[in-house]
Amino acid sequence: MVGYLSSILGYAEKCDSYLIFSGETALGNSVRIVLYFLGLAYCFFGLSAITARFFQSMENVVKHSREVVVIDPVTKAEIITHEKVWNYTIADISLLAFGTSFPQISLATIDAIRNLGNLYAGGLGPGTLVGSAAFDLFPIHAVCVVIPKAGELKKIADLGVWIVELFWSFWAYIWLYIILEVWTPNMITLSEALLTVLQYGLLLIHAYAQDKRWPYISLPIARDERPEDWVPEEIPRQKSLETVECSEITHFNEENRDTVDIFSIHSENSRDTYVRVPQTDDAENSGKFMETELEDTCLLTIWRQQFVDALTVCNFFQQVESQQSKKMDNIYIRIAKIFWQLLLLPWRFMFAFVPPCHIAHGWISFICSLIFISGIAYIVTKITDLISCVTGINAYVIAFTALAGGTSWPDLVASKIAAERQKTADSAIANITCSNSVNIYVGIGVPWLIDTLYNFIAYREPLRIQNAGGLSFSLIVFFATSVGCISVLVLRRIVFGAELGGPRLWAWITCAFFMLLWVIFVVLSSLKVSGFI
Repeated sequence: MVGYLSSILGYAEKCDSYLIFSGETALGNSVRIVLYFLGLAYCFFGLSAITARFFQSMENVVKHSREVVVIDPVTKAEIITHEKVWNYTIADISLLAFGTSFPQISLATIDAIRNLGNLYAGGLGPGTLVGSAAFDLFPIHAVCVVIPKAGELKKIADLGVWIVELFWSFWAYIWLYIILEVWTPNMITLSEALLTVLQYGLLLIHAYAQDKRWPYISLPIARDERPEDWVPEEIPRQKSLETVECSEITHFNEENRDTVDIFSIHSENSRDTYVRVPQTDDAENSGKFMETELEDTCLLTIWRQQFVDALTVCNFFQQVESQQSKKMDNIYIRIAKIFWQLLLLPWRFMFAFVPPCHIAHGWISFICSLIFISGIAYIVTKITDLISCVTGINAYVIAFTALAGGTSWPDLVASKIAAERQKTADSAIANITCSNSVNIYVGIGVPWLIDTLYNFIAYREPLRIQNAGGLSFSLIVFFATSVGCISVLVLRRIVFGAELGGPRLWAWITCAFFMLLWVIFVVLSSLKVSGFI
């Protein structure tokens, strides 16, 4: 037992690795541990900030519509119809789930690239993704259950799509256990990695078929009618004249929108129709030129304003006071808020370089955000290696706990907003189940595909898993606890008629039960990989 403790605390050997300066090695282990954990927390703050920008760009991508021209048979006039390009279900599974899981995917991919040439896979990526799946399923469900107001019920409207997503989520972890322990124990072949990635495509096809109710493929489950105002409108805030003028160039279906809502893709008003008014070519060309010039000017103004807002510390306090904000007049609270803004100033200034999300339907901002997320994920992997080196804590334990919670923060924010603002529980719960599927099929599949392909070409050898037993044990624990979680959701559906909300007492009891399941998973998994069980 003493040997195990000394190994976990890690003070037997000195760690010669460092993050920035070689002088770090001269510091005591206790000082280095504190500094590295503070650095890790600071990276998570930056990760949350850039993820917010990522959501804004993602919303613009999803809101992109295509123009459909129809000739009226009576008047012979051209009727212009704009339809959204993205299907709601596909957007949930791909952009929303992929976006919230991108920190974990980036971390696992970077870990795989650093591990190229090694016959054994790195444990940081898979451990983080399995731990993140547990964090998504238990703590995030726990938060979403208590978010609705007392007595308010929010249920899944499209139960068929959720069952399909849930099936593929459970199958992902069963599949992972099969290839680790049954098919080719303790190793991953190129074909297994390729099949893992391809199953993400099968998930998309199956979910789309269920959404469209394709015969012979979809489940015969009726979809509940969604309210016309599925996402409640926000109370508009006061705008500056400059902002109002620039907002006039935005898409016609974005009018009167002053806040970014990443869930507006579910709005029922997804189609707008108008009749084209004939005009001369000169007038049309002149109008297009003036519109393009105005759009370019406004985009530059918005981009410049990003830097102004990033460098304005007191901008946080320039808001309309409400009854709840009066208690913030305490000087100590104000000082704490200013300190917090100063702490986030470097991140805000750095992310101001991300172009406005109005350019190219948000795709440029989307890609730039992914680049920043990948960069932060790389720094996180370096700091995690140092924490493991200095403390001696198994990398899997850090992945199950600190990394899983930090990189899953975007999932928590997204599901919380959905449970708070939407009138149904579809996106709040779909984001959890879909993120878990993406974690396996993409987050583990792609890194393993990179490593197995390299090993196959270079050595004609498969990828070996050094701690496959610990990972497989975590999968078994996760599967067992997840059955308990889903069973409670089904029971709430039967008893209360909805998965989220309901009587306050029972909502908090459900929340406590989900958190207990998460603690059980973390403790048992950590004890297993540390050699205690």
